[in-house]
Amino acid sequence: MNRSQPLVLGIESSCDETGVGIVRGTTLLTNTVSSSMDEHVRFGGVIPEIASRAHLDAFVPTLRQALSDAGVTLVDVDAIAVTSGPGLAGALMVGVCAAKALSVATGKPLYAINHLVAHVGVGLLDGAAAAPELPENLGALLVSGGHTEILKINSITDDVRLLGSTIDDAAGEAYDKVARILGLGYPGGPAIDKLARTGNAKAIRFPRGLSQPKYMGTAEEPGPHRYDWSFSGLKTAVARCVEQFEARGEAVPVADIAAAFQEAVVDVITSKAVLACREHGIKDVLLGGGVAANSRLRELTGQRCASAGIRLHVPPLDLCTDNGAMVAALGAQLVMAGVGPSGIRFAPDSSMPVTAVSLPA
Repeated sequence: MNRSQPLVLGIESSCDETGVGIVRGTTLLTNTVSSSMDEHVRFGGVIPEIASRAHLDAFVPTLRQALSDAGVTLVDVDAIAVTSGPGLAGALMVGVCAAKALSVATGKPLYAINHLVAHVGVGLLDGAAAAPELPENLGALLVSGGHTEILKINSITDDVRLLGSTIDDAAGEAYDKVARILGLGYPGGPAIDKLARTGNAKAIRFPRGLSQPKYMGTAEEPGPHRYDWSFSGLKTAVARCVEQFEARGEAVPVADIAAAFQEAVVDVITSKAVLACREHGIKDVLLGGGVAANSRLRELTGQRCASAGIRLHVPPLDLCTDNGAMVAALGAQLVMAGVGPSGIRFAPDSSMPVTAVSLPA
């Protein structure tokens, strides 16, 4: 095996994207993604069984396309990496079983890796956020449909610390639910982001969850949720607001509500993330996850990081959302660090903790 510039094939199937990526060291060769999002639109969210069946249908064509685009064969591959968690149990199982089958058939070592840490590892790819080496004192703000977390990355291969996370809905999940309330359809993130540009974010003041003193505490005596988020109460506040307009027989100001909701989300995310970074000596932050495509989140995160003297790194948008390239990128880091493979006896873990970068044999 080439441990200095390993050729790694990465497989991602944690939600509704079937991703196969191939990297050589820190060089991205291909990032092929097949999404089943269109099949979930009429349900207003991802249906696990539909996602799992879509992965079954898409995996082999996606793999073949990725190998063709990269100009390599399975014989050339040094190692295989696959998302083992967190994610939807059935969807994870499809990717893991496919990866195990490839490993057994080819004799290539298999690495079971953490989906969330892979979002950080993608920043090591040439031309991405922080390549060719992740800076010291690095933090990661991951914002997606399933996760909202702030991490401290001491080592991308074996030392990741969770500083704060959502205690209920993820930010992307809140966007989808509020979009449904406002009649904007699914996925909610792009629809709200677009509509919010025409609304007045100051027209309505929505709550910022877990920002009260009893939750925040102080730097010397931190409260129980100093770096955590909560979006379920915000979703309820939007619903009550809409009901009040309708009860009075007034037209619902959808654009203003969308703008005010979005401002509440990005305000509390960025303020808490920057606070966590300042209090933990973090000087560089990588923004990842599907909600990283949100224009207001990118804008406000950039402004507040700049004011705090923190450098913000944002990978290209196609590498922020779930994809196989990020899985391959983290897999390559594990190989280059001399971390042993996971073997084939592991099981996918839908609630895999972010502190577990990869699963041991």
